[in-house]
Amino acid sequence: MNDQQKSSNSLPKPDPSAEALEQWLDLYRDFGITELYKTAPALQTDPDQEEHGRKLEHLRFTEIGVCTRCKLHKGRKSIVFGEGNPAAQLMLVGEAPGADEDQQGRPFVGRAGQLLMQMIKAIDFQREDVFIANVIKCRPPENRNPEPDEIAQCSPFLWKQISIIQPKVILALGTFSAQLLLNSKSSISFLRNRVYEMPFGKVIATFHPSFLLRSANKKPEAWEDLKLVRKTILES
Repeated sequence: MNDQQKSSNSLPKPDPSAEALEQWLDLYRDFGITELYKTAPALQTDPDQEEHGRKLEHLRFTEIGVCTRCKLHKGRKSIVFGEGNPAAQLMLVGEAPGADEDQQGRPFVGRAGQLLMQMIKAIDFQREDVFIANVIKCRPPENRNPEPDEIAQCSPFLWKQISIIQPKVILALGTFSAQLLLNSKSSISFLRNRVYEMPFGKVIATFHPSFLLRSANKKPEAWEDLKLVRKTILES
């Protein structure tokens, strides 16, 4: 072994855990996060979790089935029903699947989904702790907004999901989801950062992750919404 090899081998190896930590801190700074939570919310195990799971399976495979109720079935690859803990305290509701979601048959798996997972991790939730769904279960062409007939056919399945899961808090992601859940026509900027006591549970609205990818200056406001989510669950 020559001197150059000896010198190279004697150099300290980078600590992968330290590098990962620095990446997370960079992400938090980018997101405008100013607090770090050390303890997770006390997640209570629902004794009826298996029953909730059976009801969701029945909804997906028996009630929805191979759905052809609206024109979206003609262009879809997958029905993106939703996934997660059937007895979740926190339910996340978006608008409709995108291209990645349509391809994989899972909600929020693209770039917006990656940001969403970072968002909920910041308040100490993991993907498996929550239930993730959309108002519309099939991808609209070119990611256009769902049309009234599509909403009329598909949104009842979201309401059934909510009634089965019975989450403590529903986080509405973006204008479309917030307006439906809150029966409102107001903008997301007006609806966000407050707790709404609805007949089916508590709703908090925030910006859609895809919007945050385009408008990073809104991330600190989204962080305030997330802190409200955590506070509301802990106090419920």
